[in-house]
Amino acid sequence: MRLQHECDTCEVIHSDAIFDLDHRYRYSLTRCWDSKGSRMVFLMLNPSTADAHQNDPTITRCMNFSRRWGFGSLEVVNLFAYRSTDPGMLSVVDDPIGPENDAYILNAITRSELVVLAWGTKGVLRQRDQEVLNLISDHELYALEISKYGHPKHPLYLRSEVWPTRFRMDDSTLVFR
Repeated sequence: MRLQHECDTCEVIHSDAIFDLDHRYRYSLTRCWDSKGSRMVFLMLNPSTADAHQNDPTITRCMNFSRRWGFGSLEVVNLFAYRSTDPGMLSVVDDPIGPENDAYILNAITRSELVVLAWGTKGVLRQRDQEVLNLISDHELYALEISKYGHPKHPLYLRSEVWPTRFRMDDSTLVFR
């Protein structure tokens, strides 16, 4: 018997996800396609269905941005670690943040060359956006686009040609520069 192996794009992507024991919270999700390349972070609202084995549309989109910008890996952390496909659930559950979330946010940001804020308009829940911005204010921050109300836009529906732009805090208000 003769076998033929064909591969158009044989690419190995290392995938990692860190959850609490009940899988209610996802603290970190990593995708690495080039271990020698630089790492970047997307800081978004809350995790959906992606895990170590499967991407959701948002993770796929973030990976595409990261590759286009020349990075070798991506880590995704969130303002709220509670897993839900419905962001409205964040206002219903007792603890949408998760007990370990701030530590994972800081760890991810400290190890990365680029931090892109991308939580959309719902980051204001429990003033979590301001809380996290205070936590990470020593780092250079970027966004893809800013909403008319000053929120860093979520990446899913943005143009694929968008590039990160410097982001700064001014008097506790987000300002696009």
